[in-house]
Amino acid sequence: MTPPTANGRRSQPSTGSKVAAGVLCLIPVVALMLVPTYTKKTPRLWGFPFFYWYQLMWLFLSTACVVGAYVLLNRGRRVSDDEGGQR
Repeated sequence: MTPPTANGRRSQPSTGSKVAAGVLCLIPVVALMLVPTYTKKTPRLWGFPFFYWYQLMWLFLSTACVVGAYVLLNRGRRVSDDEGGQR
């Protein structure tokens, strides 16, 4: 949670950061909604059909996307705080 600035208000991330964070969160959703692209048995990875390991791979990629969105939003807040404190 971001601490309040000198004037008592919390800074908000920029619009660009919000859009980028939203896109990062939508990537896994869209990728997994396109089921016909991964309903296959081959190629196999360690004996698992493609259908299963592709979804498992997206578990880790989704985590990375959400962490990336979190970092983007918090970095935007920190930059705003730094700019506000220099005035």
